[in-house]
Amino acid sequence: MARSIGHAAYASDVQIFIARLAGTPVFDPAGDQIGRVRDVVVSIAGTTSPRVHGLVVEVQPRRRVFLPITRVRSIEAGSVVFSGRINMRRFEQRTTETLAIGEMLDLSVEIGGKPMTVLDLAMEETKRAEWLITKVALVKGTSGLGLRRRGTPRIVDWAEVRGFGAVQQDQGAANLLVTFEAMRAADLAGALHALPDKRRAEVAAALDDVRLADVLEELPERDQIGILSWLAPERAADVLEEMDPDDAADLLQDLPAEQAEALMALMEPEEAAPIRRLLIYPENTAGGMMTNEPVVLPPNSTVAEALAHIRQRGITPAVAAQVYVARPPVETPTGRFLGLAHFQRMLREPPSTLLGSILDTSLDPIRPEFTLNQVTFYLATYNLVAVPVVDEVGRLVGAVTVDDVLDHLLPEDWREQDDVSGAERG
Repeated sequence: MARSIGHAAYASDVQIFIARLAGTPVFDPAGDQIGRVRDVVVSIAGTTSPRVHGLVVEVQPRRRVFLPITRVRSIEAGSVVFSGRINMRRFEQRTTETLAIGEMLDLSVEIGGKPMTVLDLAMEETKRAEWLITKVALVKGTSGLGLRRRGTPRIVDWAEVRGFGAVQQDQGAANLLVTFEAMRAADLAGALHALPDKRRAEVAAALDDVRLADVLEELPERDQIGILSWLAPERAADVLEEMDPDDAADLLQDLPAEQAEALMALMEPEEAAPIRRLLIYPENTAGGMMTNEPVVLPPNSTVAEALAHIRQRGITPAVAAQVYVARPPVETPTGRFLGLAHFQRMLREPPSTLLGSILDTSLDPIRPEFTLNQVTFYLATYNLVAVPVVDEVGRLVGAVTVDDVLDHLLPEDWREQDDVSGAERG
């Protein structure tokens, strides 16, 4: 994908490898970026080279729209530029269409009776505004993890390959994951949501536990439950252990009680314990929304130690905005809660400063029974991104962050909602 390709050049030696298009920025005629390429829509008809219909482009907020290939003016290294206007109606895949990245990578095919696996596909412009899939990059063997490291890829003509039309029970996802590996968890969740159920299950099975946990936290409830039901119970329990306790608790609340209890029984007791504590609170209360894993340190810890804690990968910006200071034990429920040490205040202090000397005690913590409206009002009143939750005896039991509040303020299906204005795709 190193050359610019416009309607003035249609040569068979200029090929665009589709997997490399994933994530490429898309620009309108004025030069403004409107989104990123997430897939390529094609139609398969036997051994005839598939026709490319267009690109699936993800625009904010996580909406996938269709860009006809006839409006693509150029494809260069690092950019796709289109002419005219783009229809902002949400993309809906038709029964005659196939997603090149989502559905064709990792397919098991044959050349001369020998098993091969699809690594990538190449498209080229054969005449003005007509693009076809003409080449297939393959590796030896059937689909499975590690294929991209197994031998040198072989690039052949589309007509040489057999097996694209077959429905495969276990397609694998190794090469598809290569196109996804640089995505944020929220973007990968959007990609998974757009896949057919079978492919979604295959990709989820191929992700490692930590990555799958991050993605599950960003998926709609229906997808979360579906993926969890496809996994073996032991694997599902492992993934729940890797999720933030508040997100795992929310997911378990959506499952039948027997299934939720069976999964928690498979978890390590120390991993299940914080989830069980969260499940005792009603969903739309501070206790039901909070994380019980905020950053908690004793008052004799230094600013340097506190900054080292909040620098850890995996701690969200909202959780890292402040350190909660309490008497030992510092695992929730803690000893007596003393106050907050704000991130900005710590940056202004010498590294050796004790947290106990820079506490903000002017803000009263909230109680677990506070309603969603009360928590929202509190955060807005004091311009906070997180608030401590303290029980009746003064112990810190968790913290509610602004992202937790937004999740509960938005409609339950907000991750699936879309702006559907505009005319239908032609």
